[in-house]
Amino acid sequence: MKYLHLIWAALFRRKTRTLLTLVSIIAAFLLFGLLNSVRLAFSAGDSVDGAGRLIVNSRMSMQNPLPESLGARIATVPGVTAVASSNWFGGVYQDPRNQVVSFAVSQNYIDLYPEIVLPADQRAAWERTRTGAIVGAALAKKYGWKVGDKIPLQSTIFPSKASGNNTWTFDITGIFHAKSEQDAGREQLLLFHWKYFDENNAFGAGTVHWYVVKVADPAHADAVATTIDAISANSDHETKAQTEQAFQASFIKQLVNIGLIVVSIMGAVFFTLLLLTGNTMMQAVRERTSELAVLKTIGFSSRSVQVMVLAESVLLLLLGGLIGLAVVSLIVPGIGAASGGMIPVHGVSASTWVIGIALMLAIGVIVGWIPAWRAMRLNIVDALSGR
Repeated sequence: MKYLHLIWAALFRRKTRTLLTLVSIIAAFLLFGLLNSVRLAFSAGDSVDGAGRLIVNSRMSMQNPLPESLGARIATVPGVTAVASSNWFGGVYQDPRNQVVSFAVSQNYIDLYPEIVLPADQRAAWERTRTGAIVGAALAKKYGWKVGDKIPLQSTIFPSKASGNNTWTFDITGIFHAKSEQDAGREQLLLFHWKYFDENNAFGAGTVHWYVVKVADPAHADAVATTIDAISANSDHETKAQTEQAFQASFIKQLVNIGLIVVSIMGAVFFTLLLLTGNTMMQAVRERTSELAVLKTIGFSSRSVQVMVLAESVLLLLLGGLIGLAVVSLIVPGIGAASGGMIPVHGVSASTWVIGIALMLAIGVIVGWIPAWRAMRLNIVDALSGR
C-alpha cells in the first residue's frame, strides 16, 4: 500500500498510548491462543492407534458399575475382535494433593493400547505378580519410583479388605512409555490387576466401570455400538457404547465444560478490547482533525481518508494480535511438556491462527468504522477553523 508510511506515522503519533493499547491487544490474543489451544487439544480426534476403539459404560453415568460378566457377551458381537475392562480407582500417594490416575484393568487391557510400550520381560513380571502394577515413565519420574518398589496408595473410593482401610499396596513390576509425543499423557497412568482389585474390594465386587472394545472395521463402529447397547436394553445396567473420542469428551465435560469457559472468558475479553481500542481510535482521529482536513485539501479523496483511518485500526489489531499468537506458539509446547502430556498441547493449530486473524480483522473494522466514517464526512472549512 503506497500510503502505508502515512498510516504507520499516524498510528504511532502518540507512542505511549499506542504501546499501551498494543499490550492490551497482545494480552487478549495471548489468552485466546492459550484457551483455544487447550480446547482443541481436548476435543482432538482419535489417534491412528485408537481408530476403531469403543468405550462401553453405563447409560446412567460413568460412575455406575456394569457387571463383569457382560464382557463375555460383548465379545460375541459380530465385528468385535477384543474386549478389555477397567475400573476407576482414585489413588492418592502420601499426600491428598498427589492424585494418581490409576485404573484396575483386565490383563489384556494394554493389548488394546499399542500406544503403550512395555518391555516384554516387565509385561511377563506384571502378569505373574498378583499385586503388580505398571506405571508410566512420567509418573515414575515424578515420584522417583523404579521397578521393584512397593508403594502404598490411598483410594479415595474403595476400602481394601486386606488392610481394613483405604490403603492398597502395589509392587511396581514395569514402567511403560508412550509410543509418540501425542500419547505422552498416558505416561501419567498407573495400571494394576482387576482381579486383585475385585478380590480385595470391600464393596461392589464383580463389576467394572467401562469396557474397551476393539472393532475389526472402524467404518462399522456405529453399527457395532448399536448392537452392543441392544444386549442390555431394558435392563438395570443399560449401556452406552461410543467412540473413545466421544467418551473422553464426555468425561472431560463432566469435570468442566471447556468450550463454555473459553467462550465466556473470551467474550468478556474481546468486549473489553472493543471498548478500549474503539476509544483509542476515536481519540486518535479527533486529535488529527486538522491534519485530515489538510489531506483532503491537497487532493486526498474522502474515500481515501476513510480507508486510511480504517487501515490504521486494522493494523493496530493485527500488530497486537499476531504478536500475541506468536508468543503463544512459543510457550504452548512448554506447557504441554510441563504437564507431562496430561494437557496434550504441542503448538498453535492452523485453525487457531485462522480464527485469530479473522477476529483481528473484524475487531479492527468494527472499532475503526465510526472514526473512519467521521473522517470521510469531515468538512474542510469547519475542520481547519476548529469547529
